[in-house]
Amino acid sequence: MRYTRTARTLHWLTVAALLVVGTLGLWLGWAAPEDEALKLRLYNIHESIGLLLWPLTLFRLFWRWGNPPPPAPPQPAVLNAVAGAVHAGLYGLLLTMPIVGFLATNAWGFPLRIFGLVPVPSPLGRDEAWAPALTELHGWMALGLGLLVLAHAGAALVWHGAIRRDGQLQRML
Repeated sequence: MRYTRTARTLHWLTVAALLVVGTLGLWLGWAAPEDEALKLRLYNIHESIGLLLWPLTLFRLFWRWGNPPPPAPPQPAVLNAVAGAVHAGLYGLLLTMPIVGFLATNAWGFPLRIFGLVPVPSPLGRDEAWAPALTELHGWMALGLGLLVLAHAGAALVWHGAIRRDGQLQRML
């Protein structure tokens, strides 16, 4: 049995958003362009997509609550526990990381306009004491999210897709 079309669409929208926001985040963190205007546009795209992941994730959780996933193929209980922990970690970071990133942006004194159009009120304001800590926390959360995504995708592709061939991977395609 497959996930609902809505669940699959929300999953792949999240994947696409994470690919864009993650790629931009790595680029800006490690090799930011010298052109200040381009850098600010890239930051705005990163922040806008990142912040939009929050309501997307909330909607995914509400959808999942009302439309439980189809039964998974049987596997050892310990693997079900690991899968549950990875999913909980993914959802937890998808809900908290955009907020921490948004607060970091605010603390550095940069107001956010989603895609340069919709202003988002700044709940924190400029705070140079909090800015570095929030930025570092956001970076550690990004590392954690990246590792969980790799574990999730690896389990789907390798464990379920190549080793067990149990149909688990096809449920989300």
